Amino acid sequence: MSRYTITVTGTVTGKGHSDPDAVIGYDPPLRTYFLQAFPHQETDEPRLWLGTRDRAFEALDDLRHAAISHGYDFMPLSPKLAAKLVGDKAAASALPERDDFLGQLLKHLNQSK
Repeated sequence: MSRYTITVTGTVTGKGHSDPDAVIGYDPPLRTYFLQAFPHQETDEPRLWLGTRDRAFEALDDLRHAAISHGYDFMPLSPKLAAKLVGDKAAASALPERDDFLGQLLKHLNQSK
């Protein structure tokens, strides 16, 4: 799993705020990009957590549009970071598909959507 620090901004509470320690990355087992931001001070669970299901966001643009639809946005990714994320996905795509119990469960869950 790749993890890179970025800044996410949000206006969910009615006033602008930002999280300069937000995390974006690629999750190979779920085959999705993900975004986590604004951790709760006590539980550490992020207020924004996108990319928690199989193939939720197969493109970075899809992830950004989802963040915007939830009242958040992230700063434009540098070409270097965008290339790293695309490379992380490409490297993970070269791995064989999981054919164990977890792989079959994920396939079943995707088919039932």
